[in-house]
Amino acid sequence: MSESHDAPSLLINGPKKAALTLVLAHGAGAPMDSRFMNIVAEGVADSRADTRVARFEFPYMQKTRATGRRSAPDLAPVLLESWRAVIAELGNADTMVIGGKSMGGRMASMIADDAGVRGLVCLGYPFHAPGRPDVPRIAHLQKLRTRALILQGTRDSFGSPEEVEGYKLSRTIRVEWIEDGDHSFKPRARSGRTEKQNLEHAIAQIVDFLDSLK
Repeated sequence: MSESHDAPSLLINGPKKAALTLVLAHGAGAPMDSRFMNIVAEGVADSRADTRVARFEFPYMQKTRATGRRSAPDLAPVLLESWRAVIAELGNADTMVIGGKSMGGRMASMIADDAGVRGLVCLGYPFHAPGRPDVPRIAHLQKLRTRALILQGTRDSFGSPEEVEGYKLSRTIRVEWIEDGDHSFKPRARSGRTEKQNLEHAIAQIVDFLDSLK
């Protein structure tokens, strides 16, 4: 993205004109077309009629794609400005649900209320850095007004069920747990579950949440 904060290029699944748009941003370490992002975006678009799913990349990931050299994530003001530019580009926030994987979802959650979007979907929310449950990132989630869905693996090192249950989150937030899932919802082989099952469950939960946003 340029210094003028032009909106990043979008990757779209679903119809160009749809009643509802789900906008997803990537996590810190993988691009918008990672396997995880592809499965979720394509799964939601295929499962829910009249819904388009849009994805974009933050400036540092655009740079990584262009140069082939990994770049550190941008600072929060740049990430948030990217979100604002994308929302402005797509228009009509009332027909828009924003969110994303880990960092992308967290940044979306920080502007959801001000942007006036219809909903928020976070895929593996980084409630705290791994090993640092004493420094939670939840202040804004305690007063969030936007209806939200957080999908979290039960083995997520960024926030376990025991930790999250102790948080006083806004009543607008619905947390759904992905059985034995890690930060990307992948279970252990001994759990008896498969990654495919967990991702399909996550997609079904997203579709159910979108259906509930009247």
